[in-house]
Amino acid sequence: MTSAINQSNAIGIMGGTFDPIHLGHLRLAWEAQSLLNFSCLEIMPCHLPPHRDTPASHADHRFEMAKLACADTPAFHVNDWEMKKPSASYTVETLEHLRSEHAADTPIVFIMGMDAFHNFCQWHRWQDILSLCHLWVAHRPGCALPNSDSKESGILRNAQTTDARALLSDSNGKVHIHNTTALDISATQLRHDMKLGIEPRFLIPDIVWKHINYHQLYQCQQTSTD
Repeated sequence: MTSAINQSNAIGIMGGTFDPIHLGHLRLAWEAQSLLNFSCLEIMPCHLPPHRDTPASHADHRFEMAKLACADTPAFHVNDWEMKKPSASYTVETLEHLRSEHAADTPIVFIMGMDAFHNFCQWHRWQDILSLCHLWVAHRPGCALPNSDSKESGILRNAQTTDARALLSDSNGKVHIHNTTALDISATQLRHDMKLGIEPRFLIPDIVWKHINYHQLYQCQQTSTD
């Protein structure tokens, strides 16, 4: 891998239901990895999302699909901590767990999309999150910044850095907005298309599609996998 910097001691984390994991997720994680060269990037499938409907596929399948998608990328580690929780997965609790496993000065970078950041101040104990990590916010072309009078805009005024590498100089507290590659892939749309028998080729890894097809997830119609 060609990287902008030597390997850092920083930890990246990207969570989600991954229902299913797709190339938009993976590209976002890869861009952060390529620029910050994490010692490990934790891909954290969520077992029970607190603010969303129950995922369409079982947690075991979503975890397995994530492992299949990341198998050829050594820096990516699919973490099962949230999968083992019997209760809802709140980001702040996951970050507290990760923080307990690493030295106090280890930078932890939470990777999220701008659409999620728009509602960041509605998250459970959101005030504590920046005391545990930095935020890497992916900004796709055409996606607006938070309104200037929003709490999220206030966070940007106080914590934003335009230098991605600044996230490596402290353990927490900064926000970086990264102009990411425009891969506007929706897991909801993928599930809808697969139910109609439309193959998600070039939108998810082929090995993930084979898993979906074999196990008939999302009520997909059987199609060729060659």
